[in-house]
Order: sequence, then structure tokens, then C-alpha cells
Amino acid sequence: MHNRDTEFENAVKSMIFHVGEDPQREGLIDTPTRVRKAYEFIYGGYKENPKEILEKALFTTTNNEMVLIKDIEFYSTCEHHLLPIIGRVHVAYIPDGKVVGLSKIPRVVDVFARRMQIQEQLTEQIADAIMDTISPKGVAVVVIARHMCMEMRGVQKINSTTTSSALRGLFKKDEKTRSEFFSLINSPTTTRY
Repeated sequence: MHNRDTEFENAVKSMIFHVGEDPQREGLIDTPTRVRKAYEFIYGGYKENPKEILEKALFTTTNNEMVLIKDIEFYSTCEHHLLPIIGRVHVAYIPDGKVVGLSKIPRVVDVFARRMQIQEQLTEQIADAIMDTISPKGVAVVVIARHMCMEMRGVQKINSTTTSSALRGLFKKDEKTRSEFFSLINSPTTTRY
């Protein structure tokens, strides 16, 4: 085991002790290792580059109509309390000669979600990565999430949601394009595959 792994696991043991538990109790003996492995996955977004993900799947197109991916689930962590943020992202873009493989958009969402975050920053990062890499005519991102730092502690408002948006290019400049996007993301999905 690397020295950093040992330091991390010792910190978890210390946390267990400080909340009033016995780190040597049978059910907790292997918890520091499990927590370290879980954190390696949960914060794996620091090791990935969203630009590289998008660039690997760019294709030439004549399409110049909106591409929308709705209801991308994500799990993140509030950087202020290290508690979960759970939500969905809607992403749309208008191609300008290039489209990206559809699976790459959710992967970019995951790259930024698997970091310590605030929702507003997450929304901006997704929009900027797509805008800067694909160079579309416009990008729109809406994030709707529940924050456990509001539900589990503090004001304890269960099931409250926070919505944030980031609009770039035509989505910001053109009311018709913006309205179409919001209409599409707010309409119920009628067909499930």
C-alpha cells in the first residue's frame, strides 16, 4: 500500500473515532479501506480530461438542428460539506459542422460531477467544455438537483430541488431557440425505449 493510501485510511479511522465509534469494532475494521476505494471512484473526475473525451468522438455533419440529451443522472459531492448532490442534467447543442458521439456528453457530465462541486460551477463547466471543444452554434445546460447538505443537516428541507442553467451562443442570443429548448426539457417523455 502506498503512503498516501495509509494516510487516507488513518484519517478515516480518526473520523470514526471522533464521531464516537470504535474503529476496531468488527464492522468497522475494513471501513477505512472501503472508504478509500469508494473515494477513488467518487472523485475519479480529477483524473479525466473532458476535452480529450469529446475530441475522440467528433464527426463531420451537415445537421444544424438542436441535439438534446435529457435526464442524464449524476451524483456529485458538495464541496462545502462533502455531502451528496443527486440530480439530472439536460444538455443541448446546435452543431456547426461537427457532432459528438452521444455517449460522450454523459461522460463529460460525470467527469465534472465526480469532483467536489457547487451546482452552479458544475453547470458552467459542462457548458464551457462542450462550447470550447465542439465549437457549436450554441450550448444549453440545465441541472436540477437535490442537495443533502440542505436535507440531512441545516434547514432540513426534504425533496427541495435547485435548478441552474448555462446558455451559450444561440441559446443565449435567440429567444426562439431558447424557448424550444426549455419547451423540450419540460415536456414529458412520451416514448420509453
